[in-house]
Amino acid sequence: MTLSALEIDQVSHSYGSVRALTDVSFDIPRGRFTALLGINGAGKTTLFSLITRLYDNNSGRIRVAGHDLRREPAQALARLGVVFQSRALDADLTVLQNLAYHASLHGIGRVRARARIDEVIAQVGLREKLGERVAALSGGQQRRAEIARALIHRPDVLLLDEATVGLDVKSRAEVLSLTRRLVAQSGVSVLWATHIMDEIQPDDGLVILHRGRVLKKGLMAEISGADGLTRSFLDLTGTAA
Repeated sequence: MTLSALEIDQVSHSYGSVRALTDVSFDIPRGRFTALLGINGAGKTTLFSLITRLYDNNSGRIRVAGHDLRREPAQALARLGVVFQSRALDADLTVLQNLAYHASLHGIGRVRARARIDEVIAQVGLREKLGERVAALSGGQQRRAEIARALIHRPDVLLLDEATVGLDVKSRAEVLSLTRRLVAQSGVSVLWATHIMDEIQPDDGLVILHRGRVLKKGLMAEISGADGLTRSFLDLTGTAA
């Protein structure tokens, strides 16, 4: 069994003549929280689109829980749970209906689906909202419902692309705390894409992506050093404060 939950090896991608990613390589350890840090336009969403096969990766290799994404796409994607930056739930349906529909897409039968829904809705703390329409939920509650949706099939890897964008301070903290709790309690491996440095803790794995290239990877504490993460990031990227 591979020691990595997600392996990215020499992945590049272009939009016509515009190079979005160049030889991106890093691993996500099993049962760990890893942050993918980069400013807007760094290539984070492009990379997520390749991992989820919204785009085909024509160069390099991506492996999810040991499954090669190009050779075993069904097996690889079955081990992924995804929360995209854009909202993915049907606002006119209830939380229960959204979760039941997503369970059916994964071939989960009705009886087992209801048991899984009860489990994930408790994990995200929305049991009392199960029968409400998504449109009636707050932004933070909608994000938590999307996390429940991503967990319904028990993935090995959870991808979250700028999951706190547009949330107030309290909701942002709740979504981040929930995600860290899932890592600690269920052992899911998380890749958390963000441009917000204070969402990253010293013992988190960290990958700094800038203009489509990985500039640094390792533990946040090691990368930030004595000067702190902001200073180290600015020095690495050549960005003005």
